[in-house]
Amino acid sequence: MDVQLKWEGKMAFTGIGGTSGHSVAIDAAPDVGGENRGARPMELLLNGLGGCTGIDIVSILNRMRLSFGTFEIDIHAERAEDHPKRFTHIHLHYRLTGDHLPPDKVRRAIRLSMDKYCSAAASLNADLTASFEINGTRYEADETTA
Repeated sequence: MDVQLKWEGKMAFTGIGGTSGHSVAIDAAPDVGGENRGARPMELLLNGLGGCTGIDIVSILNRMRLSFGTFEIDIHAERAEDHPKRFTHIHLHYRLTGDHLPPDKVRRAIRLSMDKYCSAAASLNADLTASFEINGTRYEADETTA
């Protein structure tokens, strides 16, 4: 997989996906010389993780013949205070709505994504945990480390 980044001045870059051809604006905060013209690199890492595991879960639930109305993922990450300020802990909270969504099946889809299929999760050096809700009822997805 390849991507290309083009400098746009000051701290801004445009990243272009070699496979998809889609571009994304990347920039730093004004207090470090950026102009806030794009997402921060660490935000993009979390978005990549969420997108990777979200796509897995949609695919797994579809194979289980389970349908849902809405699906959202909230991600909270903690970073080390010292450079390189890596993510030390990341918690993913999945929120689904829909009829006939058995918690054990949703939990299985999450576990399969986090433990087997999500290459982004496997690539991160952080403790990953997950929880989920179905129609407002909260469940734990069991703690895992990638």
